[in-house]
Amino acid sequence: MTEKTLNLRGLKCPLPALRTKKALGGLASGDILLVECTDPLAGIDIPNLLNQTGDMLEDTRKDKKLLTFRIRKK
Repeated sequence: MTEKTLNLRGLKCPLPALRTKKALGGLASGDILLVECTDPLAGIDIPNLLNQTGDMLEDTRKDKKLLTFRIRKK
């Protein structure tokens, strides 16, 4: 099991969701993806993406403008 961080700071919708989907495609089952975004719409888009892919959102954190998602690949 590996953990990878994806820095998507400064990217605007729909790029954070699209790049998250692409990164998840390259992971093995059980791997962790940490996604860092500054686009407020990512707070809606990424959970919706995970509903479609079936991957698990383990944690979401917000620190000022930074959103961090901890995703476990199914």
